[in-house]
Amino acid sequence: MADEHHAFETEASGDAGASATFPMQCSALRKNGHVVIKGRPCKIVDMSTSKTGKHGHAKVHLVAIDIFTGKKLEDLSPSTHNMDVPVVKRNEYTLIDISDDGFLNLMTSDGDTKDDVRMPEGDVGAKINKLFVEEEKETLVTVQTAMGEEAAIDAKEGQK
Repeated sequence: MADEHHAFETEASGDAGASATFPMQCSALRKNGHVVIKGRPCKIVDMSTSKTGKHGHAKVHLVAIDIFTGKKLEDLSPSTHNMDVPVVKRNEYTLIDISDDGFLNLMTSDGDTKDDVRMPEGDVGAKINKLFVEEEKETLVTVQTAMGEEAAIDAKEGQK
């Protein structure tokens, strides 16, 4: 009995097993807030509440955009029901380099490197390329994280 050994797994991310989502009643959700629809973290762009018959519940119609893919998703749920809300974090990193295979080499505020964020397509990718490659400026990249996914969503010139 004295030599029992307990192994406790700890997460490297430092959130100590915190959940990726938390429940919130539909009626408490707000436009520009976040919600999980069809298992995807989304930003609410429109919502409306409809009153139903004398025995029905008021329903909330949500229109949201997936924060990673940009796809539009909709959901209809009774206002008294709970929906999952993703824990969305934004961190700013200094861009060190862009790898040949399209990944950003980033430096955290405490000097560690992070190189698992893909170079984004579209406007954000073009902005990073312009600042870092063409103008050779110090570039700060904003990375948004939710539900185990992350993506570079913005870039700006850093102060030297």
